[in-house]
Amino acid sequence: MAKMTLLEIVQDILNDMDSDEVNSIDDTIESQQVAQIVKSCYHEMISNRDWPHLQRLIKMDAVNDINKPNYLRLPNEVKELTFFKYDCHKLGSEKVELKDIRYKEPDAFLRFVSNRNSTQDNVQTVLDFSGTKLLVINNQAPTYWTSFDDLHIVCDSYDIAVDNTLKQSKTQAMAYMEPVWVHLNEAIPDLPSEAFSSLLEEAKSTAFFVLKQMANMKSEQKAARQKTWLSRKAWRAKGGVRYADFGRKGRK
Repeated sequence: MAKMTLLEIVQDILNDMDSDEVNSIDDTIESQQVAQIVKSCYHEMISNRDWPHLQRLIKMDAVNDINKPNYLRLPNEVKELTFFKYDCHKLGSEKVELKDIRYKEPDAFLRFVSNRNSTQDNVQTVLDFSGTKLLVINNQAPTYWTSFDDLHIVCDSYDIAVDNTLKQSKTQAMAYMEPVWVHLNEAIPDLPSEAFSSLLEEAKSTAFFVLKQMANMKSEQKAARQKTWLSRKAWRAKGGVRYADFGRKGRK
C-alpha cells in the first residue's frame, strides 16, 4: 500500500463511515476526532515494537561534570539503545580504538563496582544523582555501563590521563528513535509503506467503535491480518523473520 497523508487517511475513514466530506482534518468536529484517533493508533503501533526504519547511529550527550566524570546522557529522542562503543585509545596514541562497552544490569553493576578497594590510588568515589557512592576506576577506559534512571549512562571507569570526563565525540552508538508526529493535512506518518494498511484499518476499526458505537468487523479482521503480517516482516534489509525448517528440505 502506498503511503498516505493524514488528510487522506481521515478522508478514507470518514468515507467508510458515511460521514461528510472534508478538505481539511479541521473541517468538522468528526474529522478532528478521527485525526486524533489516527494519531493515537500511530503512537500505539510505534510503541509496540522496534521499527527498523527508526534505528539511527547516534552520539551520546556529554555531561561535562568533573564530579561525574564517568557519566553520559542519552539524547531525549532515544527510545531504546541497542549498542554502545567508546574510543578507548591511550594517552599519546592517535589511533581510534572503538570498543564495545558491555551492559550490566543496575544491581550487577553495583555489585561489580562495590567490590573495589576505595583506598587504592586509581579508585575514585563518585556520587550518583541519588547520592549513592560508586567506586570508579580513573586510569582506564570504560568496560561496562548501566543506567539507574533511564536517562544517564553510567560507566565503570574513565581514563583521567586522556580526558577528565567522558566525551561525546568519542561515543558511537545505535538506537531506536522516537518519531515526531506532525498533525497537519499534508503530513505523512513516519511508517514504512507496508504498515499503512495496518494503521488505516486499526484507526478505522477504532473510529467506528468510538464515534459510531458499533464494531466494523471487516476492518477489525483486516487490522488483525495486518498485525500478523507486520510481526513477521521486521527487517527489510535482513529478509524478515526466518523460521526453523526442522530438517525439512525445500522444493527444488
